Amino acid sequence: MTDVSQISEFGKILIFIITGIIMVCVIFFINKLLAPNNPNAEKLSSYECGEEPTGNAWLPFNPRFYVIALVFLLFDVEMVFIFPWATVFGSHELAAQDARWGWLSLAEMFVFLGILIIGLIYVWRKGDLDWIKPTPVVPHTDVHIPPSLYEQLNQEQSRFTVKAFNADTVSTATATASAAATATPSPEPARKPMFKPTFKKPANE
Repeated sequence: MTDVSQISEFGKILIFIITGIIMVCVIFFINKLLAPNNPNAEKLSSYECGEEPTGNAWLPFNPRFYVIALVFLLFDVEMVFIFPWATVFGSHELAAQDARWGWLSLAEMFVFLGILIIGLIYVWRKGDLDWIKPTPVVPHTDVHIPPSLYEQLNQEQSRFTVKAFNADTVSTATATASAAATATPSPEPARKPMFKPTFKKPANE
């Protein structure tokens, strides 16, 4: 009698995936049959926190959202690799084959976590984990102009005087502008044509 072949671990995962896909398709099909379909303007509108949407949806977002999201995805996706490592590290079959497999996988995980920790420290020191950076970076240029000259220029530009308001001057300027607008322009003399057209009779007439 031959031994009964058992399903491997990958076979079990494949059966689980196929069953999940079939169940999702069946649920969607039942929902399509039983659920009423009455779309209207309110149902088709976007919904967010119970608030009425106003304005355009194409708005510029703060780049801090993207930085935090990218940092999260970077470390989150890399941490997912710990799960297959734990499966291999806890395998008794590999440990029975050679005891050095356990130490090798343990050393690899320490190296992997060390790289992640170094990257996290680098991002933290760069200030990318701060939502609002407390110390703004002031740009510097390599110029040889003394700062006192900038201060002198700013002081000269800030010295201005506000003229006193005079109603007579305003009324005079307004009257002059209105008189110029209502004045009838002098008619321009009629211009003579620059050339005299000549017409030729057809030859057959």
